[in-house]
Amino acid sequence: MHVPGYEISRDPSRLDRDVIYRFLSEESYWCPGIPRSVVETSIDHSLCFGVYHNGAQTGFARVITDRATFALVADVFVLQPHRGKGLSKWLMHEVMQHPDLRDLRRLLLLTSDAHSFYKQFGFNEIGNAWRFMEVLKPDAYKRA
Repeated sequence: MHVPGYEISRDPSRLDRDVIYRFLSEESYWCPGIPRSVVETSIDHSLCFGVYHNGAQTGFARVITDRATFALVADVFVLQPHRGKGLSKWLMHEVMQHPDLRDLRRLLLLTSDAHSFYKQFGFNEIGNAWRFMEVLKPDAYKRA
């Protein structure tokens, strides 16, 4: 799978942290207003994938994982001018085929609007949701 004129890289030195921070803090529905320091720390401690066009970052995905049993896919996005070209499908394909992720027992993600998209990659609604618990701190970023 490939989209002409684009590339996907796992090289952390290529990540444009300004682009990632701007999208997450200003355009995402899941973490508006997230502090820059939180974004920086999350990138530093995750397996990250960048999508690039002519060297400029156009997409991103972050995976929190122990690389043995579990992963949480997070912060998946493609910038608006680059949508509709199959980049998000290619990005998720690369995530799912990464050697540290493809054989894990459980991968999770949270989405409010892209269920059908993620089903293409084997994700389904949690059948045993009663087993999952959470500590949710909706105002956590206001204190950071």
